[in-house]
Amino acid sequence: MIGKAPEFQSLLRAMRIVSATDAAVLVTGESGTGKELLAQALHQNSRRRDKSFITVNCAALPTQLAESELFGHRKGAFTGASSDSIGKVQAANGGTLFLDEIGELPLAVQAKLLRFLETGECQTVGRANNQRVDVRVIAATNCDLTQLIDEGSFRRDLFYRLHVVPLELPPLRQRPGDINLLLTGLTAELAANYKLLPPLYSKAVVKLLNSYHWPGNVRELKNFSERMLILFSGRKVEVDNLPQEFRTPASQQNYTNNRFLLPDQGLNMDELEASLIEQALVKTFGNRSKAARMLGLSRDTLLYRIKKYAIEA
Repeated sequence: MIGKAPEFQSLLRAMRIVSATDAAVLVTGESGTGKELLAQALHQNSRRRDKSFITVNCAALPTQLAESELFGHRKGAFTGASSDSIGKVQAANGGTLFLDEIGELPLAVQAKLLRFLETGECQTVGRANNQRVDVRVIAATNCDLTQLIDEGSFRRDLFYRLHVVPLELPPLRQRPGDINLLLTGLTAELAANYKLLPPLYSKAVVKLLNSYHWPGNVRELKNFSERMLILFSGRKVEVDNLPQEFRTPASQQNYTNNRFLLPDQGLNMDELEASLIEQALVKTFGNRSKAARMLGLSRDTLLYRIKKYAIEA
């Protein structure tokens, strides 16, 4: 994982500390920020590094088969179960189970996952006795789980069981200086894979890339690097060669048209931030999840800043 931004380096330090334990970890962050890469880094820095790292995309689990996929089944346990099958939990025994998009896990299976996290025992579908397995669980989401709890689609007790150590990946737009590092690193890696010469970026292009909003985060930057490598291998990339969204991105246009103007006399950033948080809480009638979304923050970050500024909410 590449990056020198202070917030990103702080995250990596926390990752290295928690990797020495078996505590459950909840990784949050916008889509494309690298949540699975962080989970893999946790595994590689842990005592389980020589064991399996099993990934489950909870959003892709069919509701009827989710329990079987996770915990396995015996032959004849249900229609279509023509043979015994181990689940992802058993496959991760001794290693790490990464539950991506945990907010999409069906409610019925959430209860069984909670039971497993509390006891370490796995019950195969169609089998009466339980099997004890040694698995470290890392979950990830780009959703606000507290909102899902309020909506009744995510269990509160499971949230707190997973939320032992929360790690939040910052979006790329909040990592000043890292775009150049990532662009160079990703281009070099892709160039080696494709056996192509990397393109050269003009100063104007580099400046534009650093001002771009990157709504798709690191994933979008990687896709951009791959596209430029294929189309401009060994050549210089100028502004006119960039895709339209990079030259006139809507996010930047909106910002230009509606940007905050700094008063001539200056301002106090802490007072401004505290005021904006208070206004957001008033507009959302104290709903912290909605206020966080209005401010473009995660709920955990908002709670930290409420405490920092001693805001009564």
